[in-house]
Amino acid sequence: MSVSEQHGFQTEVTKLLNLLANSLYSNKEVFLRELISNASDAIDKLHFLALTQPDLVKDDPNFKIRIRPDKENHTLTISDNGLGMTLDEANQHLGTIAKSGTEDFLKHMTGDAQKDSQLIGQFGVGFYSSFIVADKVTVLSLSAKAKSAEEGVIWESNGEGTFTSGNVNRDHRGTDIILHIKDSESEFLDAWRLREAITKYSDHISVPVELYEEKYEAPKEGEDDKDKPAEPKFEYVQVNDAKALWTRAAKEIKPEEYNEFYKHLTSDYQDPLTYAHNKVEGELEYTSLLYIPRQAPWDLFNRDNKHGLKLFVHRVFIMDEAEQFLPNYLRFVKGLVDTNALPLNVSRELLQESSVTRKLKKALTKRVLSMLDKLAKTDDYKTFWAQFGNVLKEGPVEDYANREAILKLLRFASTHDDSAEAHVSLEDYVSRMSEKQKNIYYLTADSYESALKSPYLEQLKQKGVEVLLMWDRVDEWLMGNVSEYAGKKFISVTASDLELGDLQDENEHKQEEAAKEQYKDLVERFKQSLGDKVQDVRVSSRLIDSPSCVVAENGNRMTAQMRRLIEASGQKLPDERFILELNPTHPLVVKACAETADEKFNAWASLIYQQALLADQGTLKDPGAFVKVLDSLLLG
Repeated sequence: MSVSEQHGFQTEVTKLLNLLANSLYSNKEVFLRELISNASDAIDKLHFLALTQPDLVKDDPNFKIRIRPDKENHTLTISDNGLGMTLDEANQHLGTIAKSGTEDFLKHMTGDAQKDSQLIGQFGVGFYSSFIVADKVTVLSLSAKAKSAEEGVIWESNGEGTFTSGNVNRDHRGTDIILHIKDSESEFLDAWRLREAITKYSDHISVPVELYEEKYEAPKEGEDDKDKPAEPKFEYVQVNDAKALWTRAAKEIKPEEYNEFYKHLTSDYQDPLTYAHNKVEGELEYTSLLYIPRQAPWDLFNRDNKHGLKLFVHRVFIMDEAEQFLPNYLRFVKGLVDTNALPLNVSRELLQESSVTRKLKKALTKRVLSMLDKLAKTDDYKTFWAQFGNVLKEGPVEDYANREAILKLLRFASTHDDSAEAHVSLEDYVSRMSEKQKNIYYLTADSYESALKSPYLEQLKQKGVEVLLMWDRVDEWLMGNVSEYAGKKFISVTASDLELGDLQDENEHKQEEAAKEQYKDLVERFKQSLGDKVQDVRVSSRLIDSPSCVVAENGNRMTAQMRRLIEASGQKLPDERFILELNPTHPLVVKACAETADEKFNAWASLIYQQALLADQGTLKDPGAFVKVLDSLLLG
């Protein structure tokens, strides 16, 4: 063995280990699930490599995971004959958590042990759960690709900031994780306790899980217990079912088994919201097991990170995160697909070009949308929408073929219910429309509060017309690319033409025309005062309580939020010129109209225009100028 070198853990790992040492997990036994799951993954990966490199497994072709408690030495060993690790891989995978986002995880810590224990699973830190029950962990490993036994690896740590690692002679591939069990956790050295945990969490693992335990032999006829040998006999006994769960008939599988398999698959610590297990036969044969998580992962909106299903071919694991089987707006879906329609040595390049992949993607997408449609009829849909709604909003733009089905699944706040958590579907909205209403009206704003108090709602509220309220970044992009639902046009309430149709009777039309004639001099005076700051000035019919608002021709405008987002990326946008709409009966406008001095009128016109901009944009390009005008008018 070479001399081991000491290394420092990644800073975030050290913080995490301190938390784990204080038993953040509400159920400590889940450490065993995590380690068995990791061992299963290592075997899956070697199984795949052996399809094209059979020599890797010729000396030990029967895959298995072994659990051995040793009460005398106070250790628990979890062994596998999977892929194994090189020294560099051990240092990288066991010394850092590069892919798991631990730093972001730590930011989410709440101080509530139960909630924090659930967070751990979302950030993929399963190996480190060892330190819940162990005060020291030793890892022995040999890569299946190693050229000699001298390339074996030993890695060791007490979880207090450093670890040592080096090479060691090892005569068989795979990994042993040796937990030096804390005195307070000695229950995990009892075979019955381990059997209970394995059966509970890992029965579905598709490779045998064997437990080293005392061999019990019933007394033969004429014998009693005192005739048994003084020294007990021990042997490895297979504990789990060792049959891939998705290959079993759905009617034979209990909900608890589906939930535990989900946790194994994802390292999540919560049950999924829902799942669907389907076997399809015919021209395209495949089995899918799909899950909708209860909580969004930390990296859901990082489009550089890969998301996707696990791919199996003929029950052989091929790859993680096969993104080709679902569109990006369904990247929150977890699960697997197992098909006989692809070759066992399938590559990502072949997947991208395959007609089978395209057919599977179409079928699986419809399956997920069907799952969500069923979920939408339950109270759990509110949980789903809070976590994944903004991702699903990408769907109507990205997936035209399923646009109507996706729109049906969207939820919004609206003026029907003064709550930001309102859960209004487009079907709900349409069902409440009067016979006279032909369009769906919506408003995009910077926040729920600014949307709810927007002057653009005044006329529609007076008429009892419901308006959908939107304030997330994705909303403006969504509504800019979707024109209708169920034959009803989407109309922004900030559009220059609200297209009220039958909602406005003939008498109201006459009053509008009369107002235009009555206040044409006022409008002209505002135009001259504001000049090229505005595109136009007109008398408003949409305002009841506010003095003014700004609108864009045909609604072609962006919110201040979207504008700031684009400009933050370095793109320079030209200044927008709006149409200013005036409420001629509002006291501020009446007061402005009464001013005979041009200088004073110009100040009022500027104030009224900038007020409208402030209400719409939430900010002003030159707030100092606005304050100066306001001060001059207040001081008379």
